[in-house]
Amino acid sequence: MAVGRRRFCLASFLPALALTVACGDDPPQIEIQQAQQAIEGARAAGADEYAHDELAAAEGALARARVAVDERDYRLALNHSLDSRERAQTAATQAASQKAAARADAERALGNAAATLAEARDRLKAAQTSGAPARRLAAAVRSIAAGDQAVQKARAAFSQGSFRDVPPVLNEPMTRLAATSHDLEAAPRLAPRRRR
Repeated sequence: MAVGRRRFCLASFLPALALTVACGDDPPQIEIQQAQQAIEGARAAGADEYAHDELAAAEGALARARVAVDERDYRLALNHSLDSRERAQTAATQAASQKAAARADAERALGNAAATLAEARDRLKAAQTSGAPARRLAAAVRSIAAGDQAVQKARAAFSQGSFRDVPPVLNEPMTRLAATSHDLEAAPRLAPRRRR
């Protein structure tokens, strides 16, 4: 009877022991490392700029996991580290998507700016050959130069990967340049007729 009882106790004890070991006698160091690596990957993908909130949530969950380890609550530490890893992976995905969209917007803004500059230059040439007033031509030259500088600055931002900075750099100068271009289009019609 005593042998059967011992076997029963041992048979009951082993699964409980295995469950205890699996569920939290050791800190989840592997999961914490995986969460840290996922956060670093998200940062490398641009999550600081393009998925800031999700990255911050991942970092917060990782910090809570480390606090739970210090408090020897390994089950809670495991939950937080898994949450951190998942949020970091989401941040990396969001960042890649947002960065691609920002790049496309920047490329479009640069293309529009180049077209606006080319049109303004063509209209300036036409106004110069038609004898438009010198004051109007000088203002157009200044506006074109400012637009050209803005495009150069925007291209520098683009080459550094600062895609979100491109449209704001171009917005105001290109609006002014479009107005200048419209003004130049009217310039030949408004130019005084030369006496014969």
